[in-house]
This record gives sequence, structure tokens and C-alpha cells, in this order.
Amino acid sequence: MFSLPTHDRGMNRIEPPPPSPVAAGVPAEGAVVADRRRGRGATANASGRYERERREAFDDGWGDLDDLPAFATTVTIEKPKTIITRNSSPDIGFDRSINPYRGCEHGCSYCYARPTHAYMGLSPGLDFESRLFAKPDAARLLERELAAPGYRPKPIALGTNTDPYQPIERRWRITREVLEVLARTDHPVTIVTKSALVARDIDILAPMAAKGLARVAMSVTSLDRRLSRSMEPRASSPEKRLAALKALSEAGIPTGVLVAPIIPALNDPEIEAILEAAAAVGVGEAGWVLLRLPLEVTEIFKGWLVEHHPDRYRHVLSILRAMRDGKDYDAAWGRRMRGSGPYADQIRRRFELALKRLGIAKPKRDALDCERFRPPEVAGRQLSLF
Repeated sequence: MFSLPTHDRGMNRIEPPPPSPVAAGVPAEGAVVADRRRGRGATANASGRYERERREAFDDGWGDLDDLPAFATTVTIEKPKTIITRNSSPDIGFDRSINPYRGCEHGCSYCYARPTHAYMGLSPGLDFESRLFAKPDAARLLERELAAPGYRPKPIALGTNTDPYQPIERRWRITREVLEVLARTDHPVTIVTKSALVARDIDILAPMAAKGLARVAMSVTSLDRRLSRSMEPRASSPEKRLAALKALSEAGIPTGVLVAPIIPALNDPEIEAILEAAAAVGVGEAGWVLLRLPLEVTEIFKGWLVEHHPDRYRHVLSILRAMRDGKDYDAAWGRRMRGSGPYADQIRRRFELALKRLGIAKPKRDALDCERFRPPEVAGRQLSLF
């Protein structure tokens, strides 16, 4: 008898076998009972990294978990002092963004934004997709910031952290109010979403696009409806996303598709099929991002993988680590989006060949018009003499 080591110098590490998948509503260790999280992406709700105590619900045999209510979506009003977020990351194609909401009801198991919920004293797990924050003053704050002396326009990105068209946007309409301000001031905007709800705002986006002020990208992770529903439980179906892209394209709005994230041995076989489907509805640009697992996202994604694809658990992580120098995640600029090594090179080459064959371009920076911008008139602001 002998035992295998759990690691062997980085890339040769042997992943221990995953725990048994959840069956008959009985959670694996640390997971929340299935009935309480129906329609959610995460399987657990562990405390955030800033908490002094780590808390998780678990079954102690007394049946208390059966009496707990299901996770319901709640929305808390957040009142930030500013709404435009700046960044200087060299591998991101924008330097400013707006997030009308904190947290995201789409519940994507792999979402790299989940760790931000720890700043609120909440869990990046189920709390992230059920305890949401809305910023109803976003449009007013934006007007004030655009009117500030010395402001220089560059495209504002919507949907960089959480989705601006997640389900609660139907009622709160904060994203639409932000677009109305940008339209009035002729300020350029880019949008990334997984929701067909973006087509609701064609009446604003089409006139902006005619002036060279708007572009919309849709993230399409899979054409397999079952896979998409399990990974992104409350996002629009692949068919609805493609239909929205078609409607936007026909309205004259430049569109793009993001194959993001690419998960090795899970959805990477669909790269060409997704691009072909996007080309068929008039998409002009396409990009891709490798699966990212920062901080708490690592265990959240692993929990999802154990529950939905236990047979691929080791294979997915083995290939991912081969692209991350033996680690689950590498946060270094230039590598965090793409990875490295033969498998990453293969994905990159497949993507490039498909784009060339289909006549789809790579995303372009500085493609929007920043010269039309007109600062808004804000009450109480002193007017210029000239």
C-alpha cells in the first residue's frame, strides 16, 4: 500500500479527488441545501476575507437547515459620492467606468467581481447574487462629474464589474438614466452585458451610434442552454443574447461578442461555433478572456464544478494550472486575461483563425468620437464670461 503526494512541484501537482456531488438536496461539506439556493450560481455562502470569524451553514444532523428560508433577492440603496470609477490597468481598454449596481443577480459561478462583496461585510458566494445594492443617484452624480471644470471625455464603460442590465434594471432603470445623460452630452459609451434587456434601450443607443458614440458587446459563454443555465442561472439564454445582438446590429449599433470566460475542457470546444453564430447576426468584433479565479472565486467555482461536472473537475483544473504556471490564478498584468503556455497559445490561434475566416475584427481602442462632447449645464454653476 502507498499513497500519492498531493503536490509535486507546481504543474505536476495532483488534485485530490473532489467530494461527492450534491444529491437529493443534501449539501456537501460547506454547501447550502439545494432547495435554499434554487436558481443561484454559488453553492456556498462563506464569510468574506475581511471578517474576523469564518461562518458557513452546515448540517449537524438536527435538521435545522431544512427550516431556513430560501435566498431571496434584496436591494439596498447605496449613496456614493462619485459614480465614475477610474483605473490605470495597462491590459484594460478603458480608463473609466460606471457600475449602477453592486452585486449581480445573474449569479455567474465564475464572476471575478464576487470578491468585491467582501468590502460590504458580505459573502462573495450567495450574498453576492442575492443581496444587491442600487445607486439611484447615478445619473445626477454623472451630470455633476461631467460638468466639472477640466473634465476630458473618453469612452465610459458600463458593465465592467457587475452587469448593468441584470434583472433588477427592469424596475430601477438606473442604467437607462445614465445613458440618457450620456446621450444629452454626446459622451461616448461602451456596454458589456449578458442580458437581452439591452435591446430595450435601442431608442437611445441607435442615435448615439449614428454619431459614433456607442458600442455594445454581449458575453456569450456557451450555446448549450443547459450549460449556460447552470453557469449563469439568471442571465438571458444564448438564443436571446444572439437575438438582442441582431436587433442592435440592425439598428446600426456596432456590436461585439465576448467569449468570456473560456473554461478549458468545458466550453472551449465551442469557440468557433459561438463566433459563427455571432457573425450570422451581424456582429463586427469579438474578443475572449480566460477564466479568472481571484481570491474567493477559486473555491466558489470549484464548488460549482464539483456539483455540476464532477467528472471534469481534475481535468479542468489541470489544464487551467498549466496556463497559470501551476497556480489556480495569476493576477499579473498581461497574463491574467490570457494565460501562457501551449494550451493558451492554441486557444489564441484558434480564435484568430476563426476571426479571419468569418471576417470579424478584434476590438478597437479609441474607435468612438470624443470631440462631440458638450458639458451639461448644472444648476448653480458659474457661467464663463466668454
